Amino acid sequence: MHSVIRVCTVLVVGSSLLLPAADNEAKQRAKGVRELGKGGSEAIPKIEPFLSDPDVDVRVEAVKAIDQIGTQRSLDPLIKATSDNDAEIQIRAIDGLVNFYVPGYLKSGLSGSIQRVGTAIKGKFTDTNDQIIDPYIQVRPEVVQALGRAAHGGASMEARASAARALGILRGRAAVPDLVAALRSKDSQVIYESLIALQKIRDESAGPNIRFLLRDLDERVQVTAIETEGLLQDRGAANDLRDTLDRTRSAKVKRAALTAMAQMPGAQLRGVLQSYLGNKDEGLREAAAEGLGRLHDPGDQAAIQNAFGTETKNGPRLALAFALVEYGNRDMSDLAPLRYIVNELNSAGYRGVARAYLIELARDPAARQAMYGALQGPVVTKAEKTGLAQVWARSGDRDSVPYLETLSKDSDPEVAQEGLRALRNLNARL
Repeated sequence: MHSVIRVCTVLVVGSSLLLPAADNEAKQRAKGVRELGKGGSEAIPKIEPFLSDPDVDVRVEAVKAIDQIGTQRSLDPLIKATSDNDAEIQIRAIDGLVNFYVPGYLKSGLSGSIQRVGTAIKGKFTDTNDQIIDPYIQVRPEVVQALGRAAHGGASMEARASAARALGILRGRAAVPDLVAALRSKDSQVIYESLIALQKIRDESAGPNIRFLLRDLDERVQVTAIETEGLLQDRGAANDLRDTLDRTRSAKVKRAALTAMAQMPGAQLRGVLQSYLGNKDEGLREAAAEGLGRLHDPGDQAAIQNAFGTETKNGPRLALAFALVEYGNRDMSDLAPLRYIVNELNSAGYRGVARAYLIELARDPAARQAMYGALQGPVVTKAEKTGLAQVWARSGDRDSVPYLETLSKDSDPEVAQEGLRALRNLNARL
């Protein structure tokens, strides 16, 4: 008995002596990786083997070093690191992949706020989620595949949400099935990020897979799901949206439901839209005007014209102006609806709304031709020039090229840069 105790004691003491030695070795390897990271892209082949190190801290240092190098040679090692079984390493690899296509993302991505508390990984997602690469930028298919796997099978919910956000930024259409799978995760952040990604990718085939979230108990998820259904034009969700509109007590949910319906209106919804045109809630008036404009029913034009003359709130007034242009009013005189929308490109609060309306209107060649007249005025602001460049990049055609070429040579360098960027995006789309 005593001999057994002595043997066990020796083993315990021996292993306790080995632990500090092993720990010191790991620290030395981590330090070595940091030093290698200073060598730039030429050092990546030397750093990459450390992504398989048995010590997680060494692997973290390896992925951080490769992130910071951030060249084309970083992509393959980072793709490999997205399969690591440690959430922090996955998150840092995901952010590094995005950072290659969106320089500066490492600071705004989840890894910029990540903390390790024991075995748990904590991080704070930024509230803004509007980043997206230009259409002319081509992302390697292997990057999208790796992010797709992480979105529905990552080591933690934070890693999955981070991957979903990345797919939206990179327009990862091939990973839509992975995003749809991620919607079933039961984690609100993962679901939310997946929905926003689907909004950015705009693959309408995903619409039916979102309907089950229209009654989600998390209001942010519910509202985002409703918005996504509208953007993806899922007409099969019309009855669910009408039911949500009628039953909800939430003003946010009600506005989202009517707005979604207004984005894909049918004749059967005309009465519903008419009933909200004079509602006391400005968000509901705005949605109603949008929907009636898209319906193009001649019987509504007079009511919309009258409302445009009396409306005092910018949101509904912009929607009414949009509706009147949809009805064929393409005048560009000072008080005309189309001129009003263009003028709102100068408003910090409504610039995005105005741009979205102009993008939709510019799909009509006649409306697009009228917009070109905005560049002929005596005073054309920087905001108007850059905003119109973005509009024609999204909805222009070959007739837009001369106008974008003119903007690309503007004396203001910011306008010139936006004009050149728009020209590249238009050419990629054409």
